[in-house]
Amino acid sequence: MKKFLFVALLNVIFLSGAFAQESKVIDKVAATVGSSIILQSELDREYAQHLAQGNQADESFKCYILQQLLTQKLLAQQAVLDSIDVTESEVDDNINQRLRYMTQQAGGQERLEQFLNRSLLQYKEEMRPSVYELLKANRMQQTIVRGIDVTPMEVKRYFESLDPDSLPYFGTEVEIGEIVLYPKLNREEKEPFRKRAEELREKVLAGEDFSLVAKLYSQDPGSAPFGGDLGFKTRDAFVKEFSAVTFKLKPGEISPVFESEFGFHIVQVLERRGDEVRSRHILIQTKPSQATLERTKREIDSIQNLVATKKLDFYTAATRFSDNKETKFNGGMLLDYSNQQSRSTFIPVETLDKDVFKEIEGLEVGEFSKPVQFTDFRGNVGYRFHYLKSRTSPHVANLEQDFSKIKEAALSDKINRKLSEWFEGRRKVTYIHINEEYHNCEDLKIWLK
Repeated sequence: MKKFLFVALLNVIFLSGAFAQESKVIDKVAATVGSSIILQSELDREYAQHLAQGNQADESFKCYILQQLLTQKLLAQQAVLDSIDVTESEVDDNINQRLRYMTQQAGGQERLEQFLNRSLLQYKEEMRPSVYELLKANRMQQTIVRGIDVTPMEVKRYFESLDPDSLPYFGTEVEIGEIVLYPKLNREEKEPFRKRAEELREKVLAGEDFSLVAKLYSQDPGSAPFGGDLGFKTRDAFVKEFSAVTFKLKPGEISPVFESEFGFHIVQVLERRGDEVRSRHILIQTKPSQATLERTKREIDSIQNLVATKKLDFYTAATRFSDNKETKFNGGMLLDYSNQQSRSTFIPVETLDKDVFKEIEGLEVGEFSKPVQFTDFRGNVGYRFHYLKSRTSPHVANLEQDFSKIKEAALSDKINRKLSEWFEGRRKVTYIHINEEYHNCEDLKIWLK
């Protein structure tokens, strides 16, 4: 029986065993793939991470981890042969994203460093080889399946090949639009924050260590724990205001205070490498006053009134007024972020943010909610209202209502078959040896042939 939902052959597993303590077990080789080896310590660290995420203890899960590492090694080796590489800035971005998540989960930098038994900077360097290999493997997998698509006829044939008794049952789904306004501070309202940034710049110019000042006072949660260090980046990695200043600086030079959408910055360039610069910064975020919030509330009330009285259609209003960059050019429509493959506008109600659900719960299709204040994931306060475009009743999957979902499933099936063919071909011509301890693993049977 074919699977309706996509199952990736290469899942991204959290490398380097976050929150795991130092292992005191004597290391050994768990498997060999071509010119690469997989150490038992790698498996143990991954398993420790699995347990740290709240999962039940199950030694058989190590079989799955080993299967993923074998896959990763094979792809990464082919990436080297095909001259597929990733940049240092891509590795830095991925590591920083992981560490931000880990810091949040641990309850702060100090607690995370206690778990890791090392500093974040030390741990960051230890992660680099594994993350570099993982990103190359992912890039190789993308290359293998590049250009694969499905026609409407293939979608129909795929759906008709499914067992009717195993078709998925979809619950209630909604299409929701959103218009968001964030407070815009005037010059007078911004002045205290600019002055604070100027004070910190004077500290640095007077001889205080830039890194220490950033750790103590910068309000950028992603870089402050690392002394404001942003790693090597190209110009397009930053907002235009930041790039315009940073890429004019010489190594060691400290910028004047300048403003971007995130607040007021002070930047110092540390190194240049081709088109990339390594910089560090101190950020002072601007915060709206009560008067600013009240002004923003009046603005969004006016916009809501325009669309509710049909003096302006919602899609035009979203494109013209909304501050949500992810949705404004999509007519304000939210996407299903619970399914990274389809990114459909049809969202299962059970995956909705609880506050959004409350705001649309009593609406009829075609109606608009009243504007409310909210706080986004960055901690920014704004106002928003929603538009309920459609509501789909629970039903068994069918082509008429669920064509986009079925298309994604058909495409995933086609991609899986392509990847399976590639892996089978590489497996036959690659030296693979797996420690006898794992020969009973179902996940590894194909690798033992």
